[in-house]
Amino acid sequence: MDILKKARNYFCYCGIEKEEYDQVKEDAYVSNFKVWRILHILMTAIFAVLFVSSLMSQLMSVNRVIYLLLLIYCGAATILFFTLEEDSLVAQLLIYLSISVLFVFGCLITQNKPDRNATTFIVFLLITPMFMIDRPYFMAIELCAASVVFAIWMYGIKPREVWVFDLTNVIIFTIVGILLHIVANSIRIKEFVLTRKIHIQRDTDELTGLKNKFSLTREINAHLQNGSSGKGIMFLMDVDRFKSVNDTYGHDVGDRVIHEMGTFLGGMFQNGEIAGRFGGDEFIVFIKDTDDADTARRVAEEMVKGASDAISLPDRDQKVSISIGIAFYHGSEKNYSEIFKKADTALYKAKEDPVVRYSFYE
Repeated sequence: MDILKKARNYFCYCGIEKEEYDQVKEDAYVSNFKVWRILHILMTAIFAVLFVSSLMSQLMSVNRVIYLLLLIYCGAATILFFTLEEDSLVAQLLIYLSISVLFVFGCLITQNKPDRNATTFIVFLLITPMFMIDRPYFMAIELCAASVVFAIWMYGIKPREVWVFDLTNVIIFTIVGILLHIVANSIRIKEFVLTRKIHIQRDTDELTGLKNKFSLTREINAHLQNGSSGKGIMFLMDVDRFKSVNDTYGHDVGDRVIHEMGTFLGGMFQNGEIAGRFGGDEFIVFIKDTDDADTARRVAEEMVKGASDAISLPDRDQKVSISIGIAFYHGSEKNYSEIFKKADTALYKAKEDPVVRYSFYE
């Protein structure tokens, strides 16, 4: 059973578990996009040279129309690659279409010289799978379909002996191409998994599991500099009298308070908000694409009440409270520190109100 499971993972998920594959799938898509955008630029240049050469060489003129059609296709595909999203499914389908076009090109070249072996087609069987990261069975279907089309297409066109020889080579190199694709995919996808783990460790606060200061500032700055919405709300909060908690119960309890605060925020914000620990007992939540005051008030009230319920102390009669400073982003700030200073000012004001526990920057 273990062997079957490993075979399934290699054939379906590049040698890793499905959950891991789903986590790095977009990274693989982006990598495919960048590689094939460059390849399409190169193919456009190559077919342009071949077409011009066919105009000047009688020997190459037999493939002139083919070169022209491939030049037009590669040029159009290149333009599309500069308009599509890097991780879009359409871009991945365009790549598979280009692979199919290359196989058709290999068939056309072979058809024009039927007495020669199908070297170009076989080269494509080996090379094209090496430039694509995806579930290996997709490429297996692509290669097998191309080989079947080739065998049917060339039957009756090629001399019997040449067709049989080519068919044998195509079957062998289709299998080799699939195996090479599986091996190459597993190596490259595991690099993405390792890179993702490194990024998570770099960006994650160990005590809470939330984003750390480095990750918080980077993502908030990215949103501010993007300028697509021009709206946002920053909540800056800390635990009231946290030093007293450490002095009274010890640092182990203090760490537990921070951990429980992080768990509470992580459970509350799971819809694209930026939430993390800024340092010490300070936390930041940044909600994108809204500057609605009623929304800010509702969220602040939920955090004040929820944190008090979620965080426990050894003395059950004692409750932990938090204070929150709120600042709005209206599209003018370009650095998180500008909003942070406003939220920090509001936080100090919030600490003066032991009932409401939150305040807006004015």
